[in-house]
Amino acid sequence: MNADVTEPEGAHPADLPLPPRRRWLRWTALGASVAVLAAAGVVWTLYNKLDGNIRTDVEAVNQLRRFESERPEPVVHEAENILLIGSDDRGGKNRKYGRDSGTQRSDTTILLHLSADRSSATGVSIPRDLMVDIPECEQPDGTLTRARFAQFNWAFQFGGAACTIRTVENLTGIRVDHHIVVDFAGFTKLVDAVGGVEVCLAEPVDDPDAQLALDAGLQTLDGEEALGYVRTRKGIGDGSDTQRMARQQEFLSLLLRKVHDEGILTDPTRLYSVLDAVTSSLTADPGLDSLAELYDLATSVRDIPTDRVRFMTAPRQPYTYDPNRDELVQPDAERLFTALLNDEPVPEPETSPEESGSPEAGTEASRAGFTPSSTEAGPAEPTASPSPGGRAPLAENVCG
Repeated sequence: MNADVTEPEGAHPADLPLPPRRRWLRWTALGASVAVLAAAGVVWTLYNKLDGNIRTDVEAVNQLRRFESERPEPVVHEAENILLIGSDDRGGKNRKYGRDSGTQRSDTTILLHLSADRSSATGVSIPRDLMVDIPECEQPDGTLTRARFAQFNWAFQFGGAACTIRTVENLTGIRVDHHIVVDFAGFTKLVDAVGGVEVCLAEPVDDPDAQLALDAGLQTLDGEEALGYVRTRKGIGDGSDTQRMARQQEFLSLLLRKVHDEGILTDPTRLYSVLDAVTSSLTADPGLDSLAELYDLATSVRDIPTDRVRFMTAPRQPYTYDPNRDELVQPDAERLFTALLNDEPVPEPETSPEESGSPEAGTEASRAGFTPSSTEAGPAEPTASPSPGGRAPLAENVCG
């Protein structure tokens, strides 16, 4: 008997049943296609969510455009200067961090300079109590404030980010290319997303106003604790804004190092949490208001060696007419701003403690002015109250 199977006369190949193996391959291919499409849909949905988190500061851009003729021109076009503004707005979701007075000021302001060849990054904190010339600024209702000499953080209250940018440009002569405003709630989410940040304290911290109570020694701070730690003045050290800025710089260094050392940027699950925390807290100009633009920025700086990322405070000392306010120390401040303007290495300060007025003022000015912290700086130094000479003593063996 012939075992060969013959096709029925007149049958088309497409009408014939497929062999089992070919049927399995077809269903596998179909399933894989569906899975790829579903994954792409999920990725697209997540991307759109993150992208949509970022708010665009159209108002600031429009205001800056109206005052364009007063703004400095860029000197080194490939370099970038980004103004990072931490808002102390206590309305809405930030209400629990303090009473809402109906106003907001810049709680933290850092001018971040990225070198043209992306081989270094320098962050300069602008003291919030620094006495500066604030230009005429436009308010949300369209009216103009008068130009005045006042403490720096009033600029944000008078005219938001645009007024702060113009004040920084007047102060430094440096063109601000982009700006980002970060709120309190986003900061706490970011710290929680990386699993907290470890700091070392030489003594306990107790500041009810900042909702902060910490023991001495190594402490891993969650988001709420970290926010209190970088904002407190009364419960730690000498209560000065200078020491607070130093803590903020140190904490940022520790946060960046943790993200780098733990490979968070290569872990999809943790990376999404970090990106969600970051983007949901940001208001930025149109040049940095999308995930793609932020990614391009991150890509351009990811190869900067950690020891070339520096944070420092603009050289300052107590203001001559009010010791509760600050003024710049010259010529150190001018030399710092000129170096950043021309994309040159930051110089060492020329002013000695004896040259800058009282011994206390000089010591603090030199300590705050050009004492950089780097992401390669090792464990955080314990924070303690200053000695009579003005420097904070380090408690030995506090953190082992």
